[in-house]
Parts: sequence; structure tokens; C-alpha cells
Amino acid sequence: MAAPELAPVVALEPKTKLSGKILKTTLAGALVDIGQNLPGVIHISQLSKDSINKVEDVVKVGQTVDVWVRRVKKDRIELTMIQPLALEWKELEPEMVVKGKVVRLETYGAFVDIGAERPGLVHVSELARGYVKTPSEVVKEGDEIEAKVLDVNRKKKQIRLSIKALEPAIEEFKPTKKEEKRSHGKRKAKKDAEAQAEVHEQAKTPELTAMQLAWQQALERAKGHEKEQKFKRVKSDTSQEHEEIFSRTLEKRLPTGG
Repeated sequence: MAAPELAPVVALEPKTKLSGKILKTTLAGALVDIGQNLPGVIHISQLSKDSINKVEDVVKVGQTVDVWVRRVKKDRIELTMIQPLALEWKELEPEMVVKGKVVRLETYGAFVDIGAERPGLVHVSELARGYVKTPSEVVKEGDEIEAKVLDVNRKKKQIRLSIKALEPAIEEFKPTKKEEKRSHGKRKAKKDAEAQAEVHEQAKTPELTAMQLAWQQALERAKGHEKEQKFKRVKSDTSQEHEEIFSRTLEKRLPTGG
């Protein structure tokens, strides 16, 4: 009976998921058959996220387990039973497009699980183009979304995301050359019409001859002279009336000689 062919080690990449059988347990971990030329080894710290005292508390000889490749060395393949993150901190970069699930909503934004150590935050201003009052107007918990990475702060372990950045920009309307030409023609026609109306109004007003102008000016001067004479007469009559009143007043108050 032919022995089963073993998979080439060079094909294994970190995070590759495999299935294997526990061959042996030790104080430090377990030996696993994963069908490779090199043995698979799971360190005790990689058996579970929780702290454990004995390897046998988690796995036993003959048990089939799911494992992930951590790294490939010359004499062994290091494995883990803890599912690795889809995105490590060193793999996260601005401008990356990631997929994830909305896991929590806050008044200031939505938290999205993108397979990293921490959920990424989509601020309310980055949920959509235009004004958004609350995140629930755009997304809800459980929604599968796609977003662009804006910033990664490894020290603070913060990831800022944007859904808006993946939406097409709203282009301003720009008229074509043909539309611009038509619009220019309409404006020119309007100006020509206004100019013609002004000329027409001017044509309605009759032009006066030189003699008519002279006659009109003479009439205006005559009217002005007449007003001036009338004002002088009124002023003279008023002065005379004041004189008479003053004389009568003196006659009444001053005694006359007898």
C-alpha cells in the first residue's frame, strides 16, 4: 500500500487553517500530525485563549483538532489552536479597503469588527455624504459593510474607518460647450432686445427745434420774473402794513400835547 503524499511545506503561509491529529502530549505542548514533511507543534500557550495548567485539560492523544499555521521553521511547523486575527496591527494601513460587521452604535459613530484586535470606528461624519444626525439613519447592528481605513494608531490601538470615502463623489453640474453657447446666445439676445426697447422709447420722445427751445426758455424766464415781482409786491405790502400798525400803536400810548 502506497504511503499518502505529504503536502509541500513551502505552500504553507501564516494563518493557513489545517486539520490534524494529536500524536503526543508533553508538559510544554502537543505534537500534531498535519500531513506535512515536518511535525506540527502546538505550545501550551497556544492551546487556548484562557490560561491552562495541563495540556491534557485541552487535548488528548488521538483527538482531531483545527489548527492554524503560525510560522514554518527548518525542523518544525509551529501551530496554534487560537484562531488568528484576520488583520494584525502591522497589516493595517491607511487607504486599505476592509469588510466587517457593525457590532455597536453610539451617538458619535458605529463600531465595526473587521477582524482586527479592536473594532474600527466609523465616525458619524464618515457614514455617508451629506448630513447624518445619528448612525442609525445609515446602519444598524449586524450590517455587513465595506469601509476604507483612514488612520491606524497602533499605540492607542485605534482604527478610524470611512464608508463615505467609498461612495462616488457628487459632481457639480458643468454645462457642455453646446449648452454654454446656447446660454450665451440667450443672454446676447436679451441684451439686444433691451437695447432696441431703449432706442424705441427714445424715438417716442419728440425732438424740439432750436426755435422751440428758445421759446420754451423764454417762457420759463418770464414765469420766473413774474414770481419774483409777485414776491416783491407781497413783501412791500407786508412792510407797509407793519408800519401802519406800529404808528397806530404809538398814537394810543403816547400823550398828545394840548
